[in-house]
Amino acid sequence: MTVMTLNQVKIKIKPLSTNKAWSGRRFKSDEYKAYERTMGYLLPAHYPIPEGNLHVLIEAGFSNKASDLDNVCKQTLDILSKVYKFNDNRVYKITMEKKIVKKSDEYILFSIESAIE
Repeated sequence: MTVMTLNQVKIKIKPLSTNKAWSGRRFKSDEYKAYERTMGYLLPAHYPIPEGNLHVLIEAGFSNKASDLDNVCKQTLDILSKVYKFNDNRVYKITMEKKIVKKSDEYILFSIESAIE
């Protein structure tokens, strides 16, 4: 049973996947490939990934207030799942937060925990 608060809205529609939204044909840009390599090098070599369903917390430090928080989500999950060898379909909860920082202080902070049901 879904419990909804007063401000929640539930609409009966099947969520559209990114693949369907973009006809399933997307190619990584050279900038994304470089970003993926760099992030892969910067991530700790060992990070404990719990068994079962996952809750990923992402905090993004932007220097530009106009930056969209949701743009960080997909590629961050894809890179984390690639580096730490887990299927991102195990992610059942995502918590995200945007912080504004000085230019050159940008960052991504993350944690991966068990999703408590």
